[in-house]
Amino acid sequence: MRISLFMPCFNDTLFPQTGMATVRVLERLGHDVVFPRAQTCCGQIHYNTGYRDEARRLMRHFLDVFDGAGVIVAPSASCVATVRDAYPELAEDAGEPGLARRVADLAPRVFELTEFLVRRLGVHDVGARFPHRVTYHPTCHSLRHLRLDDAPLRLLRAVDGLELADLPRAEECCGFGGTFAVKNVDTSLAMLDDKLAHVAGSRAAFVTAVDNSCLMQIGGGLRRRGLSTRAIHIAEILAAAP
Repeated sequence: MRISLFMPCFNDTLFPQTGMATVRVLERLGHDVVFPRAQTCCGQIHYNTGYRDEARRLMRHFLDVFDGAGVIVAPSASCVATVRDAYPELAEDAGEPGLARRVADLAPRVFELTEFLVRRLGVHDVGARFPHRVTYHPTCHSLRHLRLDDAPLRLLRAVDGLELADLPRAEECCGFGGTFAVKNVDTSLAMLDDKLAHVAGSRAAFVTAVDNSCLMQIGGGLRRRGLSTRAIHIAEILAAAP
């Protein structure tokens, strides 16, 4: 299968290893991965902050870049949720039936990585080995927008050598929320404190998730507190070779 990689700008700038890991996983399964170089931000931050016109311009560019792509996969639940949930609203507000049709045609072809592997391909074991104790944080977009349920956990349980540790109150937000962490610092840090306590309580060597934005929030907190648990994107675990 020919797959177009949608690499969110956040990952492309700060966590390029996640994109490379995503490609390794998909190619290991026999797929041809292409990277449309003209892609930019999906407009999530603009949309969430109220800059709808700016978000709509980025949406139009996204539609142009990925026009004709059969399947589009991204290692980010929040950006995929933007395409599937926010784009229809942005298109409707524009009052352009043709734009709404383009969104309706493209959005169902955009998948988060673990969702694509488990629900589209029916794959649980990607041939990875990661001999460490790992706990999983279900990000808000993956849990409440995409409703990934246990798709990431199925993949983690199939990784050779991986010991999956329960994360108490896992469904609670880590406090990042994009610009929420900037505008509501005290609340964000209080939420992070709770999350870090639960991560530490899991006694895991690694905490993983499907969104690097949340992992940056959690990982930064772990480092500042001198805790040994490291944050790692699930794609990097799934790409780990035997």
